[in-house]
Amino acid sequence: MIPVKLNREIISIAVIWLFHISGILGILYGNSEWFISATPLNLSINFVLLLINCNGHKWFFPMVVLGFLTGMITEILGVQLGWIFGDYQYGDALGLKVFGVPLLIGVNWALLTTITGAIAQQFYQNFFMRIVIGVGLMIFLDLLIEPIAPVLDFWVFDGGEAPLQNYIGWTAVALFLQSIFHYFRVSVQGWFTHQLYLLQIIFFTILLIKQTTIGI
Repeated sequence: MIPVKLNREIISIAVIWLFHISGILGILYGNSEWFISATPLNLSINFVLLLINCNGHKWFFPMVVLGFLTGMITEILGVQLGWIFGDYQYGDALGLKVFGVPLLIGVNWALLTTITGAIAQQFYQNFFMRIVIGVGLMIFLDLLIEPIAPVLDFWVFDGGEAPLQNYIGWTAVALFLQSIFHYFRVSVQGWFTHQLYLLQIIFFTILLIKQTTIGI
């Protein structure tokens, strides 16, 4: 047997797998309300581990701040004025809000920009292809989350379903953030970002299948 040397990245990956698998099992077979209420804790842990594992580049923290501020400003405009994403409101599952938008939504924009940008960066050399792939990965995850978001008390659109405007808005904001990320060549090494994105896909896909078939 080849010994496995534990390091910061391996421990971090193990932690996010533990939390996501526990969350899936808890929501599907346990006290779903309690596990859904733990979403802010899970997202906060993901973000802290991202900062710990990916902070080697000089533009990393400025990019995180830009992602957070861009996400918060655009979401506030959306919630308060119906601009960019359409008419919607946030529930209480994501914690403390500023002008109707949970602070964790800004955190999530920063996190999602980083992990998708890192994946695109490691697989493609071409600047424009990196942007296209990064935006595509961000939109794909949003497509998975939107149908399940009202059930989890994340957010709900007026009329129930997310309008086309939401996806156009997401594309525009993602395009801006990915362009900045790759223009400044923010280098993110390792596999933590890939694992975190994969877990997001697994988590929301399983919940979506469960909701579609028998409900949560």
